[in-house]
Amino acid sequence: MMRLTIVCDNEAEEGFISGWGFSCLVDTGETKILFDTGWDGCALLHNLKKAHISPEEIGKVVLSHQHWDHIGGLSVLLNAHPDMEVYVPASFSKRLKDEISKRARLIEVSGAQEICRNIYSTGELGTGVKEQSLVVDSGSGLYLITGCSHPGLTEIMNAASKFGTVAGIIGGLHGSTEYGVLEGMRLIAACHCTVHKEEIAERFPGAFKAVSAGWVWSWSNDCGACDTEG
Repeated sequence: MMRLTIVCDNEAEEGFISGWGFSCLVDTGETKILFDTGWDGCALLHNLKKAHISPEEIGKVVLSHQHWDHIGGLSVLLNAHPDMEVYVPASFSKRLKDEISKRARLIEVSGAQEICRNIYSTGELGTGVKEQSLVVDSGSGLYLITGCSHPGLTEIMNAASKFGTVAGIIGGLHGSTEYGVLEGMRLIAACHCTVHKEEIAERFPGAFKAVSAGWVWSWSNDCGACDTEG
């Protein structure tokens, strides 16, 4: 059973702390990977505890891009659990990479690569704000986790599709109106910086999910059955 938990978001379920930013925990059953850290490290630790996740259990951190609302919680997390692997786009500033490497094993990402079994990075995408997204292979389709989608949904989807068929997307879609690439998806969990949530919900009522910090999505690799909690 694989399990995905939104840890930080602009909105939060009861008992969780909201705040501008995004963080998502992917539990493969073998490895726990945190994608982004939100901006507030204290809120991050609180929400991890509320979700019954210990920082010591997290083996890898993947940062989508170098904006404060996606990396702000990193230092608090590394203080709680040093020696993590931290995957960052190669375009991160040298100063920030130097600071991270003092407390963690820094891995710079340029092209698409495997993070662990069934989990991949799209590689660094975009020409303005460079960003990587996470691709999770559920065994019955891929689920794409995005930070803000600065490179554009078409570019991100094209990169993710090299690993297989994308069945769903979770995360920030910024101001994208590239609705055509969302056709046929089973899940569209647009959150954080997504500007056009209402229009996406109207266009894709069967796939759209209103989500926030504390939301859980789980599925079985054997049967592909999915359910939501929270």
